[in-house]
Amino acid sequence: MNDEAVVKVALVSCGSEYAGVHGELESVASSVNAKLVYPEIEIDILDDIGKDFGIEAASPDLRLMMARAKAVVEGITDVDGVFITSCFRCAEAAIVRNEIRRYINKHSELPVISYSFTERTTAATLLTRMEALTTIARRRHLLAREKQSGLTAGLDSGSTTTKAVIMKDNKIIGSGWVPTIKVIDSAREAFDQALEEAGVKEEDIQAIGTTGYGRFLIGEHFGAKLVQEEITVNSKGAVYLADSQKGHATVIDIGGMDNKAISVDDGIPGMFTMGGICAGASGRFLDMTAKRLGVDITELGALAVKGMEQNVDMNSYCIVFGIQSLVNSLAKGSTPEDVAAAACHSVVEQIFEQQLQEVDVKEPLILVGGSSLIEGVPKALGELLKINVLVPPNSHLIGAVGSALLASGYVEE
Repeated sequence: MNDEAVVKVALVSCGSEYAGVHGELESVASSVNAKLVYPEIEIDILDDIGKDFGIEAASPDLRLMMARAKAVVEGITDVDGVFITSCFRCAEAAIVRNEIRRYINKHSELPVISYSFTERTTAATLLTRMEALTTIARRRHLLAREKQSGLTAGLDSGSTTTKAVIMKDNKIIGSGWVPTIKVIDSAREAFDQALEEAGVKEEDIQAIGTTGYGRFLIGEHFGAKLVQEEITVNSKGAVYLADSQKGHATVIDIGGMDNKAISVDDGIPGMFTMGGICAGASGRFLDMTAKRLGVDITELGALAVKGMEQNVDMNSYCIVFGIQSLVNSLAKGSTPEDVAAAACHSVVEQIFEQQLQEVDVKEPLILVGGSSLIEGVPKALGELLKINVLVPPNSHLIGAVGSALLASGYVEE
């Protein structure tokens, strides 16, 4: 499938038409040259469809979801990917959605995203998710690329920081990392830092790749050959840096504004989910915690590894009420170390409850993003999941590294 081909995405949903979200789904699909497909099913199978999934659903709409998933797996409806979605208010739907995801993953190789919508979900909110789904369908050959070649640059314009790397012959030779203020100016500064460290000139760069929230703007400004969403790019950068491009891997990317959990097989994402409803599970919460404790964010991890999170009452995962809980704990005499540990545990617990229920966690578990550099975060995640957490070198640069690596696929050799 080439980059221009229409991607057929099976919509396996419950309630999207009632919540006013359906039009947004159609809109975002059209924006990435995808077509939503509604799998045809036989009505008489609905009563017994739960047997195939090992779960009985009371709602006929949820049984319809399962029947459509079965139609996709059996090839009755030909599609390139699956978008599973239901209302975040429905507990039964969350269980069914998860079982449908497992069923499709077990019986097919189709890329799948699972998402719970609200009545305020917009096409802009869905863009990165739908774009990633279509990217996996269109660019599997590019995503399978394991080595960088030539002289390329990667720029990652994130919500809080902008990163840049220069790669040459499969090695990072320069990098830059600055706060995101003005998108283009920040990208320029990070790029210049990377060029200076690498000792090369911009005109010598053979290809540039961009990703992150500002990818379209900086991609146009710098004439990038690759402009790609962060789910596929970051997962590629993560498994590359962790030397885990063969076999299974799970990538958790804790960003400044959202989180991503991605199941990867042989370097290519299969199932993925992206948070963003609450900032309490993001790096922003940790940044606010550090400010409340009067320390730099780089010092928060050292405090956290010395603390005991159980000494602090966390009554809410909300970023506002979470900070309030920490303030109340400090007022009652909790130590900064305990508060820092509680903040790290709060973030990973919310990731576990939201993102990690939507993907199958398989080792190695690779933790990346700026928050991975806060020692208390991988410690808390490892304690929660009872498995080893791998934080690769340059874990904060995964988007830029993935962009540079994939952009080398556009270099004429």
